[in-house]
Amino acid sequence: MAELVVLGYDDDTTARAVYQTVQELQKDFIIDGSAATLKRDKDGKVVVETPTGAVGAGTASGALWGGLIGLLFLVPIGGLIVGGLMGAALGKAADMGIDDQFREKVQGVLQPGSSAVVLLFNKVTPDKALAALAPYGGQVLRTSLTQEAEAELTKALSKAG
Repeated sequence: MAELVVLGYDDDTTARAVYQTVQELQKDFIIDGSAATLKRDKDGKVVVETPTGAVGAGTASGALWGGLIGLLFLVPIGGLIVGGLMGAALGKAADMGIDDQFREKVQGVLQPGSSAVVLLFNKVTPDKALAALAPYGGQVLRTSLTQEAEAELTKALSKAG
């Protein structure tokens, strides 16, 4: 079962430090997954940085990250809004555990001027990961995703892109 975790911070510097720590935890096989950083600027625009580089929310590449960010913030990414795909994708998101309440919490964490690290992982060694991330503090949001739902969403979003 995959987990989606959002770690919210008041500043970009802390989020970037956490992202680097997560990268180290992945190299050490403490976390098996992927991460991205989000930054909401003073104007409210969300900027996403994935392992493949920085991209604006309107042009995010990669169906999974672009789709997840789009679903969390209800922004059209990769043509997702075309036709009935947005409604279908939102239905898939609800099946995955990304319901309206979780989305509202994520949007509440990422206020203008703040940042977050989004983790999507299948395995983690909790005691070591918590020990490494605890010094950074932050607000933690978490939901579980089934592997089947994750695969279905990835497939649906790749068709939308």
